[in-house]
Amino acid sequence: MSASDLAQPAPMPIFERYLTLWVALCIVVGIGLGQLFPSAFQAIGSAEIAKVNLPMAVLIWLMIIPMLMKVDFGALRAVGRHWRGIGVTLFINWAVKPFSMAALAAFFIGYLFRPHLPADEINSYIAGLIILAAAPCTAMVFVWSNLTRGEPNFTLSQVALNDAIMVVAFAPIVGLLLGLSAITVPWETLLLSVGLYIVVPVILAQVLRSVLLRRGGDQRFERVLARISPLSLAALLATLVLLFGFQGEQIVAQPAIIAMLAVPILIQVYFNSGLAYLLNRAAGEAHCVAGPSALIGASNFFELAVAAAISLFGFKSGAALATVVGVLIEVPVMLSVVAIVNRTKDWYERGRAVR
Repeated sequence: MSASDLAQPAPMPIFERYLTLWVALCIVVGIGLGQLFPSAFQAIGSAEIAKVNLPMAVLIWLMIIPMLMKVDFGALRAVGRHWRGIGVTLFINWAVKPFSMAALAAFFIGYLFRPHLPADEINSYIAGLIILAAAPCTAMVFVWSNLTRGEPNFTLSQVALNDAIMVVAFAPIVGLLLGLSAITVPWETLLLSVGLYIVVPVILAQVLRSVLLRRGGDQRFERVLARISPLSLAALLATLVLLFGFQGEQIVAQPAIIAMLAVPILIQVYFNSGLAYLLNRAAGEAHCVAGPSALIGASNFFELAVAAAISLFGFKSGAALATVVGVLIEVPVMLSVVAIVNRTKDWYERGRAVR
C-alpha cells in the first residue's frame, strides 16, 4: 500500500453513504404501513410510562449504545492539545446553535410561515427545532471528520467532551428555550428523557466498552462493534418507519410543511458550520482541526432529538415531525459542508494566523 493510499479517507460504510436513500424508503414504507394498519400504530403509541414510549425507548437504546461505545472518555486528557478548536466548537455547540435555532424558528415558523401552518402546531414545531439543535452529534461526526481528513484525536476528544456536557446541559438549555418560546416545559418528562436517552446509555456503553477491552483488547472490541452495528442500523430504520407511520397522514396532506420546516434547519447548519470554520481560522488552528470543528458545530444528535420530542410531545406532534425533517435533510446537507471544507483548504491555509 502506497503513502497516497494511506492518505485517502476510508470509504464510507454503505449505510452512511446511502442514508438519504434509506430515509426515503422509510418514508414510503412508514406512510404505507400507517395507512394500512392504523390500529397497530395506535397500540404502539399507547405503550408508554410518564409520556415515555417504551418501544421507542428500546429502539433508541439499540440505536445509540453501539455509537456511544466508540466514545473514549479517556480522550478528554488530550483536550489541551487542541484547545483553540475545542473552545470554538464548545462555543458554537452550547452558546450559539441552540439559541440561533430558537431565533430562526421563531422568525420563520412563528412569524413568516405562520399563516401557512396549522395554528395549533406552531409551538410544537418550534419546540422540535429547538430540541434538534440542543444536542451535538456524537456518531456521524466521525464519518464527516474522516471525509475531511480531520485530526482523529481532536474529533474523539471533542465528542467525549460534548457527551459529558450533554449529560448535564441538555435538559436546562431545552427547558430554558422552550420556556422563552412560551411553551409549558414538562420537566419530569424532560429529565426522564435525559436519564433514559443520555445518562443510562452512556453508562451502559462505557461499562460494555471497559469489559470488552479488558477481556479481549482492541481486536475483540472492534469485532463486537462490527457485529452489533447492524442492530443499531435496524433500530434506526425501525424508528424512522414508526415516525413516518404516525406522521404519514400529515406529510401526505401537507408536504409544504416539510419544506417550511427545512428552511431554519438549512440556515442554521450553514451558519454554524461557517462561523466555526472562520473562528478556527482566526484562532490559528490547522485545517485538520477546523474541518471537524465546523462539522461537529453544525450537526445534530438526531436520535436523541427524535426520542426527546416524542417523549415530550408525542408521536403525532409537530415537534416529532420537525425532528424527522432534521433526519431527512441532515446527510445531504452535511456532505455539502464537507465538500466546502475540502475545496477551501488552500484558502484556509493561506491565512496568516494559521499554524
